[in-house]
Amino acid sequence: MASKNPLLLLNISTLLYTLKCITGIIVCYYLYKAYPDYPFYWAIVSVAITISADNSNKLAYDRIIANLLGCAVALCLYPIHASTLILFCAGAAITITAGTLLGLTNALRSAMAALIIVIINEEQQKNWVVALERVGCVIVGCVVALLVTLVFNMVSKAYIKRFGHAHINPHNDIS
Repeated sequence: MASKNPLLLLNISTLLYTLKCITGIIVCYYLYKAYPDYPFYWAIVSVAITISADNSNKLAYDRIIANLLGCAVALCLYPIHASTLILFCAGAAITITAGTLLGLTNALRSAMAALIIVIINEEQQKNWVVALERVGCVIVGCVVALLVTLVFNMVSKAYIKRFGHAHINPHNDIS
């Protein structure tokens, strides 16, 4: 039976996930403010999508590989002169197929986000510099997400080692 108090649903895993997301967002926001000439707002999106609620380093690596896959597909499609909708659809088909073949099905939403970030074209004329800057920012977001995940996992393991038990459910994926 579900609890009537929603605050009782919050646990240490939810708190850690929240702290990981906030930490990653703060780091990327700092880059966004420090380097206004670059689109680091895409790094903020990337870090938010890449960080997961579980404490799995494997999922963090998979999401980074998936982001790189989405970026690579987008860069391959970028020079094609077609409507953005057609590029999105073709990119989605290619990314999902390649991600499935690579065993990244749990990380495909990261790949799709990276694909869209790189392909989306707010200007009338495509510019390779813009696409490459976006790829760089997606990768920065992934690196920040990986570092945050690794640091939080090291702290969690140290806590468990010191106190001899875990209050953290590593399989509680709320993403």
